Amino acid sequence: MVRHMTPEDLVTVSPAGYYIALRIGFAFPMEEINALPQQWIDHYTRNRLMLFDPVMRWAHSNTGTIAWSALRHDDPQGVLGMAAAFGMRFGLTVAVFDDNADGQRSFGSFSRLDREFSDLETRLLQTYLTRRHAEMSPPTNLTNAELEALVMVKDGKRLKQIAYDLGVTEGAVKQRLKNAKTKLQAKTSTQAAALASQFKLI
Repeated sequence: MVRHMTPEDLVTVSPAGYYIALRIGFAFPMEEINALPQQWIDHYTRNRLMLFDPVMRWAHSNTGTIAWSALRHDDPQGVLGMAAAFGMRFGLTVAVFDDNADGQRSFGSFSRLDREFSDLETRLLQTYLTRRHAEMSPPTNLTNAELEALVMVKDGKRLKQIAYDLGVTEGAVKQRLKNAKTKLQAKTSTQAAALASQFKLI
């Protein structure tokens, strides 16, 4: 059995850099990991290349894997050629999507200078991204009481006010928020409320 890839493995497999966007909502991903060369990031941003990037177009409308070389025919602005000039000559993009109406998308782009990605590397990167996508899926075990408390936190209410509005003790509210934080893997009640909102739970 192959062990799970780690961030250190990503650096080994994708030495020219990588970019991962997990659980993209309406506009932004829940988590973004940008380990691309800084000079490329600056050039890409300054020249608004995302508007012309065939990799981004593919990642937002497909699932599976594709080598960047297979996208060269769909690159009239020469974005892939520019990437090669910054040391990213060979690339692989992986995209996954929830199989439901409210599904969210995650994708990753990985690059090398020396060669195309092997079949094994492709499978490992696809497995890695699929696992990370699943790990960030919304929890289904929050109770109505916990969600109710999170709504009030999102609305900016303080603990005493939440307890008063719900007709329970402050200790009961604290326990509900503690449970919600654990289930959402959040450090604070505010973060838990933000995550619940992003997951469309509240």
